[in-house]
Amino acid sequence: MITLKMADWGPHSRQMYSILICLVSIGIIEVHGNANPSEIEKHLELGKLMMAKGQLQDALTHFHAALEGDPSNYLTLYRRATVYLAQGRARAALEDLNRVLEIQPDFIQARAQKGNILMKLGRLHEAHIELEKVLKKEPTNSEVNKNYIAIESLKKSYMQAQMFFSDKDYHHAIDLLTQVIDICPWDIGLREMRSECYLAIGEASKAISDLKAATKLMSDNTGAFMKLSKLYYGLGEPEESLNQVRECLKLDPEHKECFPHYKKVKKVAKLVQDLQTNSNDNNYQGCITSAKKVLKVDPTVSELLFLAEDKLCHCHLQLGEHSESLEFCSSALARHTEPRILCDRAEDYIALDMLDEAQQDYAKALEIEESFNRAKEGMQKVQKLQKQAKKRDYYKILGVKKNANKREIVKAYRKQAQQWHPDNFQNDEESRKKAEKKFIDIAAAKEVLTDPEKRQKYDNGEDPLDPESQQGQGFNPFQQGGFHNFHGGQFKFHFN
Repeated sequence: MITLKMADWGPHSRQMYSILICLVSIGIIEVHGNANPSEIEKHLELGKLMMAKGQLQDALTHFHAALEGDPSNYLTLYRRATVYLAQGRARAALEDLNRVLEIQPDFIQARAQKGNILMKLGRLHEAHIELEKVLKKEPTNSEVNKNYIAIESLKKSYMQAQMFFSDKDYHHAIDLLTQVIDICPWDIGLREMRSECYLAIGEASKAISDLKAATKLMSDNTGAFMKLSKLYYGLGEPEESLNQVRECLKLDPEHKECFPHYKKVKKVAKLVQDLQTNSNDNNYQGCITSAKKVLKVDPTVSELLFLAEDKLCHCHLQLGEHSESLEFCSSALARHTEPRILCDRAEDYIALDMLDEAQQDYAKALEIEESFNRAKEGMQKVQKLQKQAKKRDYYKILGVKKNANKREIVKAYRKQAQQWHPDNFQNDEESRKKAEKKFIDIAAAKEVLTDPEKRQKYDNGEDPLDPESQQGQGFNPFQQGGFHNFHGGQFKFHFN
């Protein structure tokens, strides 16, 4: 303990003086000696002025200084308690009010304030005693009467809420707890109980809100920080989980639950961060690698599995790996039915020629979000493709996959053209006519699928060679230079 005599003090700057006052307030420095009354009065006046301006921390500094000079001044203690209350520091205010009432037991305003604080803290029995004392002196005090009468009702509601909670009747428990919390907002236990109820009925966001309030009401609430961390982790948000468990470790670096949980969450958070980075950067192969790691890291957390499956669905789709994408899209949708994932799966179905299934997924997406443009456009595309399916399928004609490149298409075209060239069917008129029709289709397929613009239209459900389509100009290989020409009953075929 450092001891300073006020008579020995020299002039200090305001900053140094504030530091000394803080040291005094936490017990490192002890001040002895008589303070100058004028200095005490000056601090009191400045404290009141700062209060009026809303500069609470400055007001607090001056009231600290005044009380160091005159620690038995109950009015100064009362004013400091008022500042503490304005700062939301109910327990510090309560300590000052207790000291006020030790010095001046008949200070009714202080006792009424103490009763109100105890009531808001949920300490109803103590509040009842204090308010009763006030009413013995001021039986007509309407506000105190109102609070005094409310206490019995609050006790009954609290006991009934506990019974509902024990019986797992969480909805009724929440209703009653909410009523009590409205009047006792600083009761940590009530908020923690309500958070448990919210969790039990699957309202995690509301449970988090109550637990966050509990950490603010009691800054060293390691249990609440741990619960928050686990909640965020269960919601598939390891980064926020990491933030909460770090708060726990700031209070207790060797906390037996927080420390091992921190090590686990830190690893998962890094994997999820890598996954998000790869996805945002359109690094689809990296996205798949990262997502598979997340998939394995903790199979007990459904939301982490959903995150990984969602990314695997989308990234496989972007790489044209439709069978793999379809599997993960379906797994993700089994956990959460989201429009964008339905649209991803619909694209897989389109690529796999499962148009009815694609149409169903787009319809589900629009049921969930009727203004979802991607689903609207997808539905239009499917309808065009369904109409197109009744006509020529250029991919099937050439026997190539829908993601075939130009080289593969030309190779397939040459093979089909050689096989079905009409000159190969000179001896059978019926076979020759069939070959001519087949040959026209093969040439048309090559014409569309090797032209990027025409292929894009075709993939969107519009046949650019269909005379019925608005843009369609029709197609006749006999009129197209570069494929083949017909001279004197003979096909002259040119390979491009």
